Amino acid sequence: MPMLPYTPRLILGWLALLCFLQSIVHAHMIDVSAGKKECFFEDLHKQDKMTVTYQVGGGGHLDIDFWLTDPDGKVLGKHVKQSTGSVSITAEKNGRYEYCFSNQMSAIADKIVSFNVHGVIYVPEDADVVAPIEREIRKLAAGLTAVKDEQEYIVIRERTHRNTAESTNSRVKWWSVLQAVVLFAVVAWQIYYLKSFFEVKRVI
Repeated sequence: MPMLPYTPRLILGWLALLCFLQSIVHAHMIDVSAGKKECFFEDLHKQDKMTVTYQVGGGGHLDIDFWLTDPDGKVLGKHVKQSTGSVSITAEKNGRYEYCFSNQMSAIADKIVSFNVHGVIYVPEDADVVAPIEREIRKLAAGLTAVKDEQEYIVIRERTHRNTAESTNSRVKWWSVLQAVVLFAVVAWQIYYLKSFFEVKRVI
């Protein structure tokens, strides 16, 4: 079987494809103390893409403040007291992009936050270099990334709902125990009261 020649154009095309498919995925879980904030950053180049998805998994009312800024400090996305959210940006300039999770509105409750950061490095598309099959591979890679992000979001949501259900079950259990204790106390008091009411007192 004859081998396809490795022409400079073909090699350049595959290098462009590999660069395009290069992505950065970070999954983290952090504790944000009451009255504090936690900040992170990513160094991006112009036209790079980045998506930050987060979910509050525990603590207080399951809410957090979030914002993302560009190298000049301009706010590109901001959420206030949200339990879950996602912010996607396309870098307009080279530099350090910072995103923060703030629990400064809480004076007591610490928060547990799970978040995922996904970035795609931008590579200009040259019609003479990129073959149609490579374009389809790019679309497939983007679709797989979207599916992966959605799966991670579903896992985080399931964990949050499970924690909420366990907390509710615990509260119902202790409320039932308290009701039983009160019921037995009332019954005991009624028995004692009726017994003392019908008791014959003798005066010597």
